[in-house]
Amino acid sequence: MENVLRPVIVIGASVVVTLVVGWAVDKTLVKVDARHPETPLWGLLRRCRIPFQLVLCTALLRASYPAAHLGKGHRAAVGQCLTLVLIGACAWLTVRVASAVVDASYERYASTAHNTARVRRVRTQVTLIQRVVTAVVIVVAIAAMLFTFPEMRTIGASMLASAGIIGIVAGVAAQSTLGNIFAGLQIAFGDMVRIGDTVVVDGEWGTVEEITLTYLTVRTWDERRITMPVSYFTSKPFENWSRGDPMMTGTVFFHLDHSTPVDLMREQLHLVLKECEQWDRRAWGLVVIDTTPTTILVRALVTAKDADDIFTVRCVVREQLLEWVRREHPYALPRLNTAPAPGLDAEPPRPPAAPPTSDDIGPGPGAR
Repeated sequence: MENVLRPVIVIGASVVVTLVVGWAVDKTLVKVDARHPETPLWGLLRRCRIPFQLVLCTALLRASYPAAHLGKGHRAAVGQCLTLVLIGACAWLTVRVASAVVDASYERYASTAHNTARVRRVRTQVTLIQRVVTAVVIVVAIAAMLFTFPEMRTIGASMLASAGIIGIVAGVAAQSTLGNIFAGLQIAFGDMVRIGDTVVVDGEWGTVEEITLTYLTVRTWDERRITMPVSYFTSKPFENWSRGDPMMTGTVFFHLDHSTPVDLMREQLHLVLKECEQWDRRAWGLVVIDTTPTTILVRALVTAKDADDIFTVRCVVREQLLEWVRREHPYALPRLNTAPAPGLDAEPPRPPAAPPTSDDIGPGPGAR
């Protein structure tokens, strides 16, 4: 009976202490968060409650399990399992704490910063830093778990001795992967492209949705996702419409007849823009930039605060100006001209040409 009661008491006491301490820590974080609403760190640290309780419970069991008087064979196995769980829980808690600290710093910076481009840059860097920290913690945790086994300690020296050769072989085998990883770091800290940027890659227009150490996801206007290796953005040209100042200038072209009232059309463009909420009122204009034998090419120039708004403004201008031309000045629409030139009928008839005389022809070749 005592052999069963001791393990139950040890496990039960550890669980009770874990729940009580976890509840007390959570209540403390709630109170601190209420006193300091300007800092989101304390609220974000509440996400660490489960890994913290797991670390605490595992540590208590690891320290008190010898008091359960388990068998020698069971004692070693239980100790080894608790050590592995403790290492994994510590890695989980470290990742959660680091994520909370980084997220709190980013949220505090984003709430006070006024430069949207700089906020997106910081967000991209923070995301990649979190992924790097997570990868390093996982690798260290796995290595620590492996070195808890005596066999791994024995072969550890030989593995370190051959680390140079293994590194060369791994570098050659994973050349593409390593290239993407370094390209991801270059994108993050070189400010080439950021999360939320509007880009055009391979003729596709979209917004950067996710950046990792190996790939980048672009969300297109029709809600498709294009996944590309990050090395693409360091080796090939691409358009970044959000680089620096996101404000943009757009154009709308019209092929119209030569009789188009350009002045009235210019006034109508200004009226259309005044009613368009996406126009930022920086600039506008309408000019004839080219002519052909049958049409003129009219260009309307508009501005907006970003790529999304400039697309909307161009569509509104194109639709409403065409409707205005069709309704008010239908003669200005382009058409094929098959009528005779104006004024040709009013021209007086020409007299018939007189027959040529001998003087006009001149002497023949045999004349002397």
